[in-house]
Amino acid sequence: MKRGNEGRKSIAGVRVLFFGHTAALGGGEIALLKLLRNLDYNKVKPIVVLGAEGPLAEQLKPIVPTYVVPLSPHVAKAKKDTLGMATLFRAREVLSVFGYIFRLVLFIRRHKIDLVHTNSLKADFIGGIAGRLSLRPVVWHVRDRIEDDYLPGSVARAFRFLCRVIPTYVIANSAATLRTLRLPATSAKEANSSGAEFVRRAVVVHDGTNLVAAPPRRPRDSDGFRVGLIGRISPWKGQHIFLQAAAQVNKQFPNARFVIIGAALFGEEKYKQEVRRLPSQLGIEHLVEFTGFSANVDQAIAELDLVVHASTIGEPFGQVIIEGMAAGKPVVATNGGGVPEIVENGKTGILVPMGDVQAMADAICRILAEPTLAAGMGSRGRQRVADHFTLQQTARRVEAVYLEAACPAPAAPNPQGTVASR
Repeated sequence: MKRGNEGRKSIAGVRVLFFGHTAALGGGEIALLKLLRNLDYNKVKPIVVLGAEGPLAEQLKPIVPTYVVPLSPHVAKAKKDTLGMATLFRAREVLSVFGYIFRLVLFIRRHKIDLVHTNSLKADFIGGIAGRLSLRPVVWHVRDRIEDDYLPGSVARAFRFLCRVIPTYVIANSAATLRTLRLPATSAKEANSSGAEFVRRAVVVHDGTNLVAAPPRRPRDSDGFRVGLIGRISPWKGQHIFLQAAAQVNKQFPNARFVIIGAALFGEEKYKQEVRRLPSQLGIEHLVEFTGFSANVDQAIAELDLVVHASTIGEPFGQVIIEGMAAGKPVVATNGGGVPEIVENGKTGILVPMGDVQAMADAICRILAEPTLAAGMGSRGRQRVADHFTLQQTARRVEAVYLEAACPAPAAPNPQGTVASR
């Protein structure tokens, strides 16, 4: 077991174990990193356990106590879109998984953890079981839509069932994500063998971003407009749709440039190669730039005139959308999942149907053709982030969940003798 630097200490508060199965910087891991940087350490004392070394561990160690407890690569690297109940934990991995759970139980007891917060689908199962065996409240932070278009059907059904059994409290990153869990409309109370009560509740807490002055953009030259898509290179993120739309936009704005910011993760190299060949096939190779992974997303966004989101299935939330809006950029985004909770269509951006190349191209052209419209969308988008999507707002809402889950107020009985929802 490897330990990072102690980092800042809280004076008092709930001791929360944050458990994630991976240290790769995917969307959920970046959101966790931002949350941990913005918690009030007088209220919450965070301790992190990750299933592998990696960029997330490196960035967390200077901030909070961070431990790496290696998880079997067969479990850690299994992709969620190829999982089935037979492949989630293969027979040869069962003993390894339950051995890992036992190690977490010992860790929870040794470090006097008050509450367990899990940050991914695999972490929900592993960390959730460890938390329940330790008789600690468990908070599942669900960042994936639990639907058949996002997960294998058997996994989605199993996860919905476990969501009613394991966690004390569920945080969903959007109302769209929460709806896919299909939880009962009212809370239920039950007692475990020791008499401890678990009140199961669910709440939406949108992810947040920093609202700071955007870095200065380099002066525009003859290249003209810069339109960018930011995010992991993956088939469902829609880089191919973006490039096909770019080819249509080129007919009206021949000097526009198109930027794809991000890298392939989780075994998606084949798709990345296909996407890199596509500009040549479309005749726009001289207009497209692939930047790879960016460690400074704020600067990358500052270089753009328009931020595009092109996911082909419903996005659970849409972190890059709020980052673009925070920088005062208009956005074009696909209308699915949690995205309509962020973008006010026609006010802060334009929503288009998923997978519709022509609609995306038309929306991009409209914004590029109307500078006043673009400026107004950017200004209103920035204000919307200030009102609803800052990291400080996210952190305060999550802290409230911890305090309620770890120290729930007594539930008042209603006239029928059942527990009333607060």
